[in-house]
Amino acid sequence: MESKGKKILIADDEPDILEIIEYNLVREGYEVFTAKDGNEALEKAKSAKPDLIILDIMMPKKTGMEVCEILRSQSAFKDTLIIFLTALNDESSHIKGLETGADDFVNKPISPKVLISRVNALFRRTSKEPEGKALKIENISIDPEKFEVLVDDKDITLAKKEFELLYLLASRPGRVFLRNEILNQVWGNDVIVGDRTIDVHIRKIRQKLGLDCITTIKGVGYKFDL
Repeated sequence: MESKGKKILIADDEPDILEIIEYNLVREGYEVFTAKDGNEALEKAKSAKPDLIILDIMMPKKTGMEVCEILRSQSAFKDTLIIFLTALNDESSHIKGLETGADDFVNKPISPKVLISRVNALFRRTSKEPEGKALKIENISIDPEKFEVLVDDKDITLAKKEFELLYLLASRPGRVFLRNEILNQVWGNDVIVGDRTIDVHIRKIRQKLGLDCITTIKGVGYKFDL
């Protein structure tokens, strides 16, 4: 099969899971790297510079969430896609994962077809060229071509989904975007996420910008309003 030109790192401490995921992703044409614990995952991420990382949440040395948090703190990995593999189905675990910067979750036991479908869906979403013009709203500048956000001329590092969500809201200041509308436009129908996903990303955007520029319309949605 023709290579898709994308690199994927898989980190899991179970050899059987690593083998089956690697086999199926290679068949899809991806270049695949593997790691058996959190420390090795960090080393491989820095050397291989993958486009997407699949992290088991419960790994030795460093958990998947710890690895994700470390990577997201570095500008080189702000746009890297991250999928968590998890046997934890409770809402609090998913919320914590989103707060550390995960783009999607796949539950164990793993179905290779489901995992590949989610991987392909994420790549389809991110392969689209950025649309829209640069925005300047008071002391905030947002450039979709550079994926750059400036507040008082200071560069603010946002993850890709955080940027897309901010740009959507800021493109129509004062307009209320419904929750379903936000999910469809930012995440699309291919990626399965819940309503709490928006809440988590909004909270992180507010924290990073240091501004109360997004207003919650309870039970309805959100609007950008300085």
